[in-house]
Amino acid sequence: MTILPAGESASACGVRFTSNVPFAFMVLDYTPPSTRQHRNKVLSRERHFYQPKDGHRLAHNPFNAIVAPRPIGWVSTKSSKGQVNLAPYSFFNAFNYQPPIIGFSSIGFKDSVKNAQESGEFCWNLVSRSHAEAMNQTSATVPSDIDEFELAGLSKRESTIVGAPHVADCPVVMECKTTQIVQLQSAQGEKCETWLVLGEVVGVHILDSFIIDGVYQTAKAEPVMRGGGQADYFGISEANRFQLFRPKVD
Repeated sequence: MTILPAGESASACGVRFTSNVPFAFMVLDYTPPSTRQHRNKVLSRERHFYQPKDGHRLAHNPFNAIVAPRPIGWVSTKSSKGQVNLAPYSFFNAFNYQPPIIGFSSIGFKDSVKNAQESGEFCWNLVSRSHAEAMNQTSATVPSDIDEFELAGLSKRESTIVGAPHVADCPVVMECKTTQIVQLQSAQGEKCETWLVLGEVVGVHILDSFIIDGVYQTAKAEPVMRGGGQADYFGISEANRFQLFRPKVD
């Protein structure tokens, strides 16, 4: 919608009309031609529609590729017997600002879920580009008594508040206290073999070099994110950054 003050010509906007009424306003429902053309072109395209319950009819399920890229939940935990575990989860994100709450979703009641439940704690380790290969190594399915830190050649570091260790040279680490473990369910109420683990962030470690003038530099950490397919990952750079400030309504 475009609002023009009285006396201003709308011809510059492609509308042949001029208001000469003093202190009046014209309200014009107007969309730039380029935008209209783009919308019409998109609407005219054929679309692939499917209901997940009936199958996607594609070479590979597109769900993970559509909801992407996603930050990786590289989660370290310790069992009640002291066994350490480190595993990546592609369903991970932040869910609350104050108190800060993050969470990961595990398909299957895996060691990370079990340990987070028993100990009430876990750590999230940011996967930078330099850690991508090691992170991938920790995704291997191995017995519970295998230490993934050792498997991937990673050094442990003791956490400040929680008992679970974290990856020593990760640029960012969040220490968490488990708040909820929720078994997901379908719209019909059927239980899924998937558990969402939520935790309050009680401690944050950030390398000083990634903070400039008091502002954490996201791209500087070179975070790796999960894409679709069987092996797709994405990175970001400063060149990808743009800003959109939240609009103010008077």
